[in-house]
Amino acid sequence: MKIVVVSDNHGRTEPLEQILELHRDADVFIHCGDSELPPQFLQGYVCVRGNNDFYYEYPEMKILELENHRMMIVHGHHHLYMGQLDMLVSKARRQGCDFVFYGHTHIFSSQQRDGVILVNPGALSRNRDGTPPCYAVITIDGNDVSIERVNWTRPRD
Repeated sequence: MKIVVVSDNHGRTEPLEQILELHRDADVFIHCGDSELPPQFLQGYVCVRGNNDFYYEYPEMKILELENHRMMIVHGHHHLYMGQLDMLVSKARRQGCDFVFYGHTHIFSSQQRDGVILVNPGALSRNRDGTPPCYAVITIDGNDVSIERVNWTRPRD
């Protein structure tokens, strides 16, 4: 199973379109919020609302069940306290989730805590750690999980 996770494009449509095209073999595309776009620009993505998605009705949280996994999708602005992931892990465990996809920080991260895999795909606009815009590709094959950071660069004309 191949999952593509993006976040924080802040109104930019070009990367969203190109990622859909690049990963036609993906099983699901996930957007962790702060798209700042109406739903017609996010067709093909499972979306949640970020703290900058003022004008559109996206849910605060979504749970996906794919194969033998439950995946919680949030933006993270309500669940991160002083950069700590404890609230996300607790909420995921209460929801019976083994994955959490979140954004908000504009910094790529992947780690495991208390049996929960947490993935922040970074940002498609500007990463706050000075690295290039990026997203995540997660591949699940049975019990094997691979998480890859993919840098997004604007194609040259």
